Amino acid sequence: MSSAHLKAVEVPENRFGDAIDHLKWNFFSDEPLNHAVGLCEKGENQFELSRHCLLTLKQGYSRMLVDENGMIAGMALNGILKIGEREEAERRLVELNDEKFKTIFGLLYKVNAKVDLFAKYNVDELFECRILSVDENFRGRGLANVLMADSIETARNAGFKVFKADATGMFSQKVCSKHGFQVEAEIPYTELDESIRPAPPHESLKLMVKILN
Repeated sequence: MSSAHLKAVEVPENRFGDAIDHLKWNFFSDEPLNHAVGLCEKGENQFELSRHCLLTLKQGYSRMLVDENGMIAGMALNGILKIGEREEAERRLVELNDEKFKTIFGLLYKVNAKVDLFAKYNVDELFECRILSVDENFRGRGLANVLMADSIETARNAGFKVFKADATGMFSQKVCSKHGFQVEAEIPYTELDESIRPAPPHESLKLMVKILN
């Protein structure tokens, strides 16, 4: 099926379960850091990650590409980050028992701590694409680019000035670069212990930002 038959829509509450199902089969185990630490198996639920996704979905900015039957071909899990929320999340992370999840989110928080985007761009909230996921049956058709363009439009329409993404793999980094994101900070994977290091072609975790005019 061509992407012409797909439509970008918001994710209604009655489809939150379908959205998380899509992520369980197409993102949770495949994402480079998740894969490197062995966070979960394909299709398996991961409690902390599902909870993170659900909280993001409830913010109301996520988008999905659906076909005429309503099947989800891809998703952009988008959320809002306010001043102080990352520090609060870091404090909560310490109390969790899931070491693999803590490793991944510890790295995400670490790259974000390298630059204070709120101060740099004089804003008190950021729009962020937390997950960009395409169903494996729909890959290779540029759908990640469609989702990113749609998410940028969503952020712009909602009045946000700064759009950020924690891009963990080469593919998401290429999508971000194509849409005019700049690298604000990064952690090269060569700095990580071999037991949690993503395999090539993924080289680093990048905090990428696009300013919306």
